[in-house]
Amino acid sequence: MSAIAAEMRTQFGYRPREAWRHAHGWSLQEVADRLNDRSQQQDEAIAAETSAVSKWERWPVMSTQRRPTIPVLLALADVYGCGVEDLLDLQDRAELPAWELNVLNRMTPADVEPGGTELVKMAADESLTWARWAEITNVGAFSLAQLWGQTQLLASQYLQPDSNPIALFSRARELRAEAGRLLGGHQHPHQASELYMISGYLCSLLAWMSSDLGHAAEAETQSETAWLCAELARSDTLRAWVLSVRSKTAFWSGRLKDALQHARRGASYAPGGTVAVLLACQEADAWSQLGAVNEALAALTRAEAAREAVTDADDIGGLFACTPARQENYAAAAQLRIGRPNDALESADRALDLINAQPVRAYGTVAQIHISRAAAYLDLGEPDGAYEALQPVLTLSPDRRLAPVADRLTELGAGLGHLRGAGRAVVGLRAAIDEFGRDSASRRLAALSPGHSST
Repeated sequence: MSAIAAEMRTQFGYRPREAWRHAHGWSLQEVADRLNDRSQQQDEAIAAETSAVSKWERWPVMSTQRRPTIPVLLALADVYGCGVEDLLDLQDRAELPAWELNVLNRMTPADVEPGGTELVKMAADESLTWARWAEITNVGAFSLAQLWGQTQLLASQYLQPDSNPIALFSRARELRAEAGRLLGGHQHPHQASELYMISGYLCSLLAWMSSDLGHAAEAETQSETAWLCAELARSDTLRAWVLSVRSKTAFWSGRLKDALQHARRGASYAPGGTVAVLLACQEADAWSQLGAVNEALAALTRAEAAREAVTDADDIGGLFACTPARQENYAAAAQLRIGRPNDALESADRALDLINAQPVRAYGTVAQIHISRAAAYLDLGEPDGAYEALQPVLTLSPDRRLAPVADRLTELGAGLGHLRGAGRAVVGLRAAIDEFGRDSASRRLAALSPGHSST
């Protein structure tokens, strides 16, 4: 029976207690019944149910499951006709409390140390057993490819005009949980590294979404987890993307120095793909908000240089890619803040031309471009042009009115105060911006919370 249990572990990756149950050909219910019969005969207080047996088998791989105590292990060993040591592996022993290990060691008869030829054969058998365990994996090439594909799809769908941000947030959460569940099992080191990469991008996506929905603190928590994944995967490119997300969150939270620090640190990893372009754009964004003209222009120049240096494709794409249109959008916003409305309008128009030529138009970026165009027209003293430029933004459905878009519109509305007179275009702009702010994605998310009242 011991050989059968060992083969069960090798072939199917069963935990020791699960392998012994299958070696006997018993169901969870049959084991529970035998444990209960034994408990009654020996007047013990072990009440076994199928759920308890399942949890005893899966611990500690599923750390939330119930740990098998010493009485449970002794009862299982009696039922299966084996030693307690046969029901434990190295992972079990690493997680058991030290005092329980000491008790079990005292209860287990000391083995006589083999010698000579027997010692050599035993060492070879032990290595073979370990090798069989080492080659077991709970994830294959197909599963990894599917996870990568789903992550790429989510990052792309988030930008699409017909997307539902809250529904995509739920899907990203489910996918991250699936990757985490797989990491709780056993896989080869390179497979674990890929799973950490996927988890890191998913947590980064959740962080970006959380910030867009107006939850900066939760975005930071997601970013911290994403950073841990990047460290475990040892990926400089993922590290850079995580820092880009953190820079974005800090910027929209008003922590401009943090935004600068994250962007510069991300660039220091010399990452692949287009994240270096985005990081330079984010640095320009923060400098322009601080009113540092020369620094902002220098950062925009670095973004151009980073664009020319791109040779690798982005791992994920979609949200995790900086297209030329996205770069021009950042340039337009930065030039507005440093008092260059004509340059800003030119950048915004180029961004609009570029994004209109793409098969998928990122609605968030499109909205930002139109806001930049409207702001440039206002700075040039053309409120009618601003009102016309803003129309595509004002017609966005409420569930696509993300926090950065709403914040920029609010900033634009505040700038209307310096305009003299109350022309029809200015009055219309003020009213439209006020109406826009009454319903948004973050407000709709709050409405879904338990106990929310609309009164």
